[in-house]
Amino acid sequence: MNYKETLQYLFDRLPMFHRIGEAAYKNSLDNTLKLDGIFGHPHRNYKTVHVAGTNGKGSVSHMLAAVFQTAGYKTGLYTSPHLKDFRERIKINGQMISQEEVIEWVENYPGKYNLWNLEPSFFELTVALAFDYFSQQKVDIAIIEVGLGGRLDSTNIIAPEVSVITNIGLDHINLLGGTLDKIATEKAGIIKSNVPVVVGLTQIETKPVFTEIARTKHSSLFFADQEYVASYSMLGFDGKQILNIERNGKVAFPEIKLDLAGVYQAKNVPVVLKTLDILIEKGWQISRENIYEGLANAAKSTGLMGRWQIIGNNPLTVCDTGHNEDGIKMVVEQIRNTPYKTLHFVFGVVADKNQDAVLRLLPTDAAYYFTRAAIPRAMNEQELAQKAAGFGLKGESYSTVAEAFNAAKVNAGKNDLIFVGGSTFVVAEIL
Repeated sequence: MNYKETLQYLFDRLPMFHRIGEAAYKNSLDNTLKLDGIFGHPHRNYKTVHVAGTNGKGSVSHMLAAVFQTAGYKTGLYTSPHLKDFRERIKINGQMISQEEVIEWVENYPGKYNLWNLEPSFFELTVALAFDYFSQQKVDIAIIEVGLGGRLDSTNIIAPEVSVITNIGLDHINLLGGTLDKIATEKAGIIKSNVPVVVGLTQIETKPVFTEIARTKHSSLFFADQEYVASYSMLGFDGKQILNIERNGKVAFPEIKLDLAGVYQAKNVPVVLKTLDILIEKGWQISRENIYEGLANAAKSTGLMGRWQIIGNNPLTVCDTGHNEDGIKMVVEQIRNTPYKTLHFVFGVVADKNQDAVLRLLPTDAAYYFTRAAIPRAMNEQELAQKAAGFGLKGESYSTVAEAFNAAKVNAGKNDLIFVGGSTFVVAEIL
C-alpha cells in the first residue's frame, strides 16, 4: 500500500471519534493497556509531560515542545486531531513521522500481533503507534496531549514528569458530564501519585476537585494563574505578539515574544512557564534564553496551525479552531480587537455539541456563510442557519466548506475580515 491507501485502510477499518462521535469512544483503558503490553511498554523508555484541558492544551503542548527543542532535547510531540495530514499527530523536533514509517508500521504490526482482534479504535491504535515510534527514535522527552477528557483517554497510561490541566469548560458534556466539577473530575484523572500538577485557571467550581484529588494522590498542586499573569500584550512590528509576564506582582519575563497569535495565548503562557519551573527543578537544563527563543518560534518550530492563523490579506482572512463556548468567547474577543469594515463569517459546527451556547456569543452584525464539513458528525448547514436565525445571525447556506469560503471571498472587500471557524474540521478543509 502507498501512504494514501494506508490511511484509507485505517479510516475504513477503525471507528474514529472525529468522524462518528460517541460511538467511537471507549469507556475503559483495557485495549490501550493490552496494546501497550504487546509493544513492550514503549512509553517507559522516555520521559513525558501530560497535557489536558478544555481549551489551550494544543498551544501549551506545542510551546512546551518548542522550548525543549530549543534547549537541545530530542522532543516528541503527540497531539490530535490533525488538520491536513495524519502525520501532524506524531512529530519529533517539529518533523512529522515519515509516510514510509506509517506504512511500515501499519503493514507489519497489526497483523503480526493480531491487533485487529482487539477491535481497537482509531485513537487507540494511533497512540500505540506514537508511543512505539518515540521509543524507536529514542526521544529524550515527549509532550503528550490528551485526546478527550483524561481519566479514560488512551494517553493516560504514562507516568509523566508533570501533569498539566489548562482549564475546564463545558465541552463533550455527553461523555464527560454536564457540570464543570464533573468535567474537572474526568480531566483530573491524569493526576498521578506523587507527580506535580499544574492547573492553568483557578475556577470556583473546579478548584475543590483538583485540591482533593491532588491531596489523595500526594501530588503537589500549582495554579499557574496564581503566580504568573500577562500584564499587557501588544503586536510587534514583526507580527509577533509581545507579552509582559509578571510573577507575584513583579515583572519576571519582560517582552516575551510569541509567534502564536490570539489574545488567548496570554492565558496559556503562564501555564507553560509554571510547568517549566517544575521541570527545571527536576533537573532539566532549560535556560531563560531557551524559553524566550522557544516561545518566539513555537509555531514555526513545531508546525502548529489553526490558532488565529492568517491565511490571506486584502481582505484579511483568518481561521481558528476554537469550537466550544470558551474557545468561541476568545475568538469573538479577538475579532473585536481586529479592525475591519465588514465581517464575513464562514461557520460550521458538529451536531453533537451545544450549538446554542456558541451561537449566542457570535456577533449579529456579520454576514454568515453557514456550511458543513465533510464528516458524518457535521450539522446540516440549513438546520444550522435556521437555528442561528433565532439568535439574530443572518446569512446563506452552502453544502460544502469550499463553496462557503469562495462565496465569502467574492463578497468581501479589501478592508473586510473573513473568519473561518466553528469547527476544527471546517478549518481543516480550508487549510
